Amino acid sequence: MDDKYRIDNLDIKILSKLQKDSRKSYQEIARELVVSGGTIHVRTNRLKELGIIKGSRMILDYPKLGYSVTAFIGLNLHNAGDSSTVLLQLKNMKEIVEVHYTTGSYSLFIKVVLGTTLELKNFLVEKLQKIEEIQSTETLISLDQPVSRDIKIDN
Repeated sequence: MDDKYRIDNLDIKILSKLQKDSRKSYQEIARELVVSGGTIHVRTNRLKELGIIKGSRMILDYPKLGYSVTAFIGLNLHNAGDSSTVLLQLKNMKEIVEVHYTTGSYSLFIKVVLGTTLELKNFLVEKLQKIEEIQSTETLISLDQPVSRDIKIDN
Protein backbone atom coordinates (compact mmCIF):
# COMPACT_ATOMS: atom_id res chain seq x y z
CA MET A 1 0.00 0.00 0.00
CA ASP A 2 1.35 3.46 -0.90
CA ASP A 3 2.25 5.68 2.08
CA LYS A 4 -0.54 8.16 1.35
CA TYR A 5 -3.04 5.29 1.63
CA ARG A 6 -1.60 3.74 4.79
CA ILE A 7 -4.32 3.17 7.35
CA ASP A 8 -3.87 2.11 10.94
CA ASN A 9 -5.73 -0.11 13.38
CA LEU A 10 -8.11 2.70 14.42
CA ASP A 11 -9.05 3.33 10.78
CA ILE A 12 -9.80 -0.36 10.36
CA LYS A 13 -12.00 -0.34 13.47
CA ILE A 14 -13.86 2.73 12.20
CA LEU A 15 -14.41 1.09 8.81
CA SER A 16 -15.66 -2.05 10.50
CA LYS A 17 -18.17 -0.08 12.61
CA LEU A 18 -19.38 1.84 9.56
CA GLN A 19 -19.74 -1.37 7.54
CA LYS A 20 -22.00 -2.80 10.22
CA ASP A 21 -24.12 0.37 10.44
CA SER A 22 -23.27 3.35 8.25
CA ARG A 23 -25.96 5.44 9.98
CA LYS A 24 -24.26 5.17 13.37
CA SER A 25 -23.16 8.60 14.60
CA TYR A 26 -19.51 9.52 14.97
CA GLN A 27 -20.15 10.06 18.67
CA GLU A 28 -21.50 6.50 19.09
CA ILE A 29 -18.48 5.08 17.27
CA ALA A 30 -16.18 7.25 19.38
CA ARG A 31 -17.71 5.92 22.62
CA GLU A 32 -17.32 2.33 21.45
CA LEU A 33 -13.69 2.88 20.41
CA VAL A 34 -12.87 5.10 23.42
CA VAL A 35 -11.70 8.10 21.37
CA SER A 36 -13.15 11.57 20.75
CA GLY A 37 -15.95 12.24 18.31
CA GLY A 38 -13.66 14.72 16.58
CA THR A 39 -11.12 11.94 15.98
CA ILE A 40 -13.77 9.81 14.29
CA HIS A 41 -14.89 12.79 12.20
CA VAL A 42 -11.35 13.63 11.06
CA ARG A 43 -10.45 10.00 10.37
CA THR A 44 -13.67 9.35 8.42
CA ASN A 45 -13.14 12.47 6.30
CA ARG A 46 -9.57 11.34 5.59
CA LEU A 47 -10.81 7.90 4.52
CA LYS A 48 -13.31 9.61 2.20
CA GLU A 49 -10.62 11.88 0.73
CA LEU A 50 -8.42 8.86 0.09
CA GLY A 51 -11.28 7.17 -1.75
CA ILE A 52 -11.37 4.25 0.69
CA ILE A 53 -14.92 5.23 1.69
CA LYS A 54 -16.83 5.87 -1.52
CA GLY A 55 -20.17 6.64 0.11
CA SER A 56 -22.98 4.95 1.95
CA ARG A 57 -26.24 3.60 0.69
CA MET A 58 -29.38 1.78 1.63
CA ILE A 59 -29.74 -1.86 0.71
CA LEU A 60 -33.14 -2.45 -0.83
CA ASP A 61 -35.08 -5.70 -0.84
CA TYR A 62 -35.76 -5.86 -4.60
CA PRO A 63 -38.42 -8.60 -4.53
CA LYS A 64 -40.49 -6.59 -2.02
CA LEU A 65 -40.42 -3.74 -4.54
CA GLY A 66 -41.58 -6.01 -7.38
CA TYR A 67 -38.17 -6.85 -8.84
CA SER A 68 -38.06 -10.61 -8.44
CA VAL A 69 -35.68 -11.57 -11.28
CA THR A 70 -31.92 -11.17 -11.00
CA ALA A 71 -29.82 -12.38 -13.90
CA PHE A 72 -26.20 -12.35 -14.92
CA ILE A 73 -25.41 -11.91 -18.61
CA GLY A 74 -22.09 -12.60 -20.25
CA LEU A 75 -21.43 -10.45 -23.31
CA ASN A 76 -19.15 -11.39 -26.18
CA LEU A 77 -18.17 -8.48 -28.40
CA HIS A 78 -17.25 -8.58 -32.08
CA ASN A 79 -14.06 -6.65 -31.29
CA ALA A 80 -12.33 -6.01 -27.97
CA GLY A 81 -12.03 -2.36 -28.93
CA ASP A 82 -15.81 -2.01 -28.88
CA SER A 83 -16.04 -2.21 -25.09
CA SER A 84 -16.08 1.56 -24.49
CA THR A 85 -18.85 2.05 -27.08
CA VAL A 86 -20.90 -0.76 -25.55
CA LEU A 87 -20.28 0.50 -22.02
CA LEU A 88 -21.74 3.92 -22.91
CA GLN A 89 -24.94 2.23 -24.05
CA LEU A 90 -25.11 -0.10 -21.05
CA LYS A 91 -24.82 2.79 -18.60
CA ASN A 92 -28.14 4.13 -19.90
CA MET A 93 -30.09 0.92 -19.28
CA LYS A 94 -31.88 1.18 -15.92
CA GLU A 95 -32.17 -2.61 -15.59
CA ILE A 96 -28.39 -2.98 -15.31
CA VAL A 97 -27.07 -2.64 -11.76
CA GLU A 98 -23.47 -3.83 -12.33
CA VAL A 99 -21.03 -4.12 -15.22
CA HIS A 100 -17.71 -5.94 -14.94
CA TYR A 101 -14.78 -6.27 -17.32
CA THR A 102 -13.74 -9.90 -17.04
CA THR A 103 -11.21 -12.46 -18.11
CA GLY A 104 -12.30 -15.79 -19.51
CA SER A 105 -15.32 -16.43 -21.68
CA TYR A 106 -16.85 -12.95 -21.75
CA SER A 107 -15.70 -9.44 -22.55
CA LEU A 108 -18.22 -7.96 -20.13
CA PHE A 109 -20.40 -9.50 -17.44
CA ILE A 110 -23.51 -7.65 -16.28
CA LYS A 111 -26.05 -8.02 -13.51
CA VAL A 112 -29.64 -7.02 -14.21
CA VAL A 113 -32.68 -6.77 -11.95
CA LEU A 114 -36.19 -6.91 -13.41
CA GLY A 115 -39.73 -7.71 -12.35
CA THR A 116 -40.47 -10.83 -14.42
CA THR A 117 -38.85 -13.28 -16.80
CA LEU A 118 -40.94 -11.71 -19.57
CA GLU A 119 -39.29 -8.37 -18.79
CA LEU A 120 -35.91 -10.14 -18.92
CA LYS A 121 -36.75 -11.58 -22.34
CA ASN A 122 -37.84 -8.16 -23.59
CA PHE A 123 -34.69 -6.56 -22.20
CA LEU A 124 -32.53 -9.13 -24.00
CA VAL A 125 -34.35 -8.90 -27.33
CA GLU A 126 -35.34 -5.24 -27.46
CA LYS A 127 -32.33 -3.61 -25.81
CA LEU A 128 -29.24 -5.71 -25.28
CA GLN A 129 -29.17 -7.77 -28.45
CA LYS A 130 -29.82 -4.66 -30.57
CA ILE A 131 -26.38 -3.32 -29.71
CA GLU A 132 -24.46 -3.98 -32.93
CA GLU A 133 -21.10 -4.48 -31.21
CA ILE A 134 -22.42 -7.43 -29.17
CA GLN A 135 -21.78 -10.72 -30.92
CA SER A 136 -23.56 -12.97 -28.44
CA THR A 137 -24.91 -13.19 -24.90
CA GLU A 138 -25.34 -15.91 -22.30
CA THR A 139 -27.88 -15.42 -19.52
CA LEU A 140 -27.86 -17.03 -16.08
CA ILE A 141 -30.90 -16.47 -13.85
CA SER A 142 -30.26 -16.33 -10.11
CA LEU A 143 -32.56 -18.66 -8.18
CA ASP A 144 -31.46 -17.48 -4.73
CA GLN A 145 -28.77 -15.38 -3.04
CA PRO A 146 -27.86 -17.24 0.16
CA VAL A 147 -24.76 -15.09 0.80
CA SER A 148 -24.40 -11.33 0.33
CA ARG A 149 -21.77 -9.46 2.29
CA ASP A 150 -18.86 -7.05 2.19
CA ILE A 151 -15.36 -8.29 2.86
CA LYS A 152 -14.54 -8.44 6.55
CA ILE A 153 -11.84 -5.89 7.26
CA ASP A 154 -11.61 -5.83 11.03
CA ASN A 155 -8.55 -7.44 12.53
